Amino acid sequence: MNPLITWYGDDFTGAAAVMEVLAFAGIETVLFADQPDAELLARFDGAGAIGIASTARTEGPEWMDAALPQVFGFLQSLGAPLLHYKVCSTFDSSAQTGNIGRAAEIGLRVTGARAAPVLTAAPQMRRYQAFGHLFAGTFDGVFRLDRHPVMARHPVTPMTEADLMLHLATQTDLPTGLIDLEALWTDPATRLSALLATGARLVSVDSMEERSEAAAGRLLWDNRDELSFVIGSQGVEFALVRHWQDIGLIPRVAPPSSAGRVEQIAVVSGSVSPSTAQQIDWAVTNGFDVIRLDAARLIAAPNEAAAQIAAAVEAGLRCLSQGQSPLVCTATGPEDPAVAEVRATSARTGVPMEQVNKTIGIALGQVLDGILRRSSLTRAVISGGDTSGHGMRALGLRAIKAIAPTIPGASLCIGYGGEHHDGLQIALKGGQMGSMDFFGWIRDGGGAR
Repeated sequence: MNPLITWYGDDFTGAAAVMEVLAFAGIETVLFADQPDAELLARFDGAGAIGIASTARTEGPEWMDAALPQVFGFLQSLGAPLLHYKVCSTFDSSAQTGNIGRAAEIGLRVTGARAAPVLTAAPQMRRYQAFGHLFAGTFDGVFRLDRHPVMARHPVTPMTEADLMLHLATQTDLPTGLIDLEALWTDPATRLSALLATGARLVSVDSMEERSEAAAGRLLWDNRDELSFVIGSQGVEFALVRHWQDIGLIPRVAPPSSAGRVEQIAVVSGSVSPSTAQQIDWAVTNGFDVIRLDAARLIAAPNEAAAQIAAAVEAGLRCLSQGQSPLVCTATGPEDPAVAEVRATSARTGVPMEQVNKTIGIALGQVLDGILRRSSLTRAVISGGDTSGHGMRALGLRAIKAIAPTIPGASLCIGYGGEHHDGLQIALKGGQMGSMDFFGWIRDGGGAR
């Protein structure tokens, strides 16, 4: 039996977010860290949904030209009626970094799809799209994307435009259209037909609440022959699952319960989000010990990186011996002086921020690897979308499956592969995601609240 859907995530946490939507809907789902070989793929024979994670959100268009055709072709060969290119629910991208427009051009060419729906909103994640404009929630409320306290000043891809098709116009010349809320509430099929007739290749789809989400899911599934390539957040899967349940294709199931509490976990964080800052503040007074990794020094003095990583591992082990859980981070929030120091070091040394982020992610992954190898810990967290992809590869994990929910997009998973960490329980959290007590929730085993 062919899978219902395949997907390719442009970062690891985003790819994992898709996995959990499908897995917690009762669909056997696996996410691979890279394109699997035949032996690894056979280990998950019969999966109803198959995904591959990447670092595309931090890569340039040349990287996409080289990498995406082959992996899109592989996923299409698995026989699913829909191939989803998963992007961040805050759509952060630019012509130079994480170019969604270039990915769209490649996906349409490889799949032969007539057009690609673009469904970015995910109401369950407090991501809303109304008349083409994206809004995103924080601890402090819901903001239009270009006024969002995190995304409007993102260090790599600041979002200065909330109209997603206007934003994409800086990345591709593909003609676009919009299926807005009024169309979704009345006759979206007629609007889609009109857009396709005029040559639209990218069709932005609003979503605000259950009614529009269900209509979006029906639109994707009913038109899967012509719209076999889809772009968007995990809102694509939320919409499809709602529709699949409505038509009886899959049953409605209760979410899994907690995986059980453990006394200690290890956390590494490369995020500079205000949300992560609040989570670190909570952790400090709830059994976690913050250990700093000097990111600017990693860039300025790469010959000292091994020593710095080793020192962080030793600090983490001391923390464990004292009954605390280590939380290794490069910054405690956007106002941390370490953030400005990293940017200044990048400018002074000429090392681009994309490489800086990669260096930080790999180093934090190596720190986590060292702590786990020399302790009895069975559970860990990687915080930060870019950090998660590089960190997972540093651990040697090749696949994950979701085992317990937390907030949407940051479930507790079990990892597969590698000599040392097969069976590790791990959560991957995007910077602006999670509850205030997220690290404690993972220590408790997750589970619906």
